[in-house]
Amino acid sequence: MSITIDITKQTLIWLFIVAFLLHDLEEIIMVEFWAKKNKEKVLRKVPESIQADLSKMLTITSGQFAVAVLLEFIIFIPFTYIAAEQGKYFVFLAINSLFFLHVFTHVGQSLYLRMYTPGVVSAVAIIMPYTMYLFYKLISCELVTMKQILLSAPVGLLVIPIVFVGHELGRKIVPNYEK
Repeated sequence: MSITIDITKQTLIWLFIVAFLLHDLEEIIMVEFWAKKNKEKVLRKVPESIQADLSKMLTITSGQFAVAVLLEFIIFIPFTYIAAEQGKYFVFLAINSLFFLHVFTHVGQSLYLRMYTPGVVSAVAIIMPYTMYLFYKLISCELVTMKQILLSAPVGLLVIPIVFVGHELGRKIVPNYEK
């Protein structure tokens, strides 16, 4: 006996917000403790050319990281709404293309450092299956094409400056008293 569960297009699209929050909650919970514990080990493994910038990033607190996540969340909500409720997918596809590629940055970091890095578990267990299923369903229901997904991917790179702005904003709003 097999059971099939139908999921509406709107539910599938709104699940992006759930997947995003679950992934970022792992990072928020783990980033500060992990960075304090592993800062010196990480800096020894990376090229000298990026050590100064990385050292600054490894002083981040969970509160500071949460500010960046909040900024992304605020920006993602309207584009998710537009996709789910109005059927306009381009920016939503762009965000999810970057979200999918983001999995590989987490996996790559963990492999390069040969250790757990914050976010890798939820990236592999939640983000990868969600985005793959999302793209599969949108294509199979003929709502988008693979070409549209691929064309949207470079637009997803526009999220990267938002992430950096969020982290800078976090440093300004939430002080780090252990510097």
